[in-house]
Amino acid sequence: MKKRIGTECVQAGYTPKNGEPRVIPIIQSTTFKYDSSEEMGKLFDLEASGYFYSRLANPTSDAVAAKITALEGGTAGILTSSGQAAVFFSLFNICSAGDHIISSSAIYGGVFNLLSVTMKRMGIEVTFVDPDCTADELDSAFRDNTKVVYGETIANPALTILDIEKFAKAAHSHGVPLIIDNTFATPVNCRPIEWGADIVVHSTTKYMDGHAATVGGAIIDGGKFDWDAHADKFPGLTTPDESYHGIIYTKKFGREMAYIQKITAQLMRDFGAVPAPINSYMLNLGLESLHVRMPRHCSNAQKVAEFLEGDDRVAWVNYCGLKSSPYYELAQKYLPNGSCGVISFGVKGGRKAAEKFMGALKLAAIVTHVADARTCVLHPASSTHRQMNEEQLEKAGVPADMIRLSVGIEDAEDIIDDIRQALSAI
Repeated sequence: MKKRIGTECVQAGYTPKNGEPRVIPIIQSTTFKYDSSEEMGKLFDLEASGYFYSRLANPTSDAVAAKITALEGGTAGILTSSGQAAVFFSLFNICSAGDHIISSSAIYGGVFNLLSVTMKRMGIEVTFVDPDCTADELDSAFRDNTKVVYGETIANPALTILDIEKFAKAAHSHGVPLIIDNTFATPVNCRPIEWGADIVVHSTTKYMDGHAATVGGAIIDGGKFDWDAHADKFPGLTTPDESYHGIIYTKKFGREMAYIQKITAQLMRDFGAVPAPINSYMLNLGLESLHVRMPRHCSNAQKVAEFLEGDDRVAWVNYCGLKSSPYYELAQKYLPNGSCGVISFGVKGGRKAAEKFMGALKLAAIVTHVADARTCVLHPASSTHRQMNEEQLEKAGVPADMIRLSVGIEDAEDIIDDIRQALSAI
C-alpha cells in the first residue's frame, strides 16, 4: 500500500517485529560481534550485508536514512555527520582531480566556499551560473570534463527558486546527474526526484530535526541515473575498485544502490563523517512531526511577509509566497503547498539600520542557524557569507543589507508584534 507523506514521516524506515522495541532503538555500539572470521570477511568484501563498525554504517542511522529515502521517493540513502559533509560526499563520490562541476551561484555560503576554495585545491573546478540563466546560457557552461550539476530547491539565503526541470534537462543532455539540496523545502513541500533530479541532499540540522538539537546530513539517490550508459565519465562506479578486490559497484549493486554503496564503502571508510546513533535517533523524533510543522512554518511566514511588504519602513521583501515575488510562478509549480519559513528583506537605512533592527528584537534571536521551531534572524553578509566579496554577494543574491528571518512555529501575531517594535527602534 502506497502511504502518504505524513504516514511516512511517522512510520517509514523501521518496522518492529514481534516483541521488538516500538521506537527505533539506539544501537550505541562501535562494533558488532560475529561467530567466525569467515563471516566477518564477507562483510569486508561486500559479499554480505550487515554491520561490523559504526564508522561505516549503524542500524539506527540506517533506519533513519531509510525513512528519508522513503520521503524523497529514492532507492537508497545514507546519513552523514553534517549537511556540509553530505554535499561534499555527494559531489566527491563522482568527481576527482581534473573534473568540473556546474553549480547555481545562489547557494549556501559554506557550500560556495567548499566548491570555490576547498575542492579547487583538490583539482576540481567549478563554474557558477545564474539560477535564472537561459537554457542556452546553461548549456554553454558544460565542458567535456563536467561530471555533475548542483543547485538548491530554495536557495539559502537568496530564496531563489530553482527551475529543476530546466537544470535536469541540461544535465541529462550532457550525460551527468543533477544533485539538488532540498533542505529548505523538505520532501513535505517538494520532491526533486519527481522533477528530474537524480540525487537529493539535506542538512538535516534544519527543518528535519526542527529543534536545533542535532547536526546532520543526508544523501538520497533516486536510483534513475544510468551510470553505465556514461561509464567513461564515472569510472569510480563502473570500473573495478581495487580496494575491494575489484568489485564494480554498478554491476554488484545495480543502478538503484551503486552510488550510495560507494559512499558507504569508500568515503565513510576513509573520511568517517558518520553521525552518532543518538543524533540519528533525535533526528527521527524531528522527522515524525515534520509534516505537522512545515505547514505552520509556511503559514506564519506568509503572514509575516505580507506584514513586512505593507510596512513603509521596509525597503524590500523576498518571499516566493508573495505575488510580487519574481519566483511566485515557479513556486506555484514546484511548491504549491508552501515553500519554507525563511524570509529575506531589507530595512530602509541599509546595513546600520539592519543591525539596529536586529538588536531590538526580543522574541527572535540572533543565531547562526535557520529553520527550526524558534524564530531567529541573521545578517548573512556579516556571518554565513562573509567570505564573499561584494561582487560575489551580488551574484549569490545576498545584498549587504539583507536580513534573513527564519519564522518559527510560535504564534504569528507575537512574531509580527516583535518585528513591529523592532522597526520602531530604528
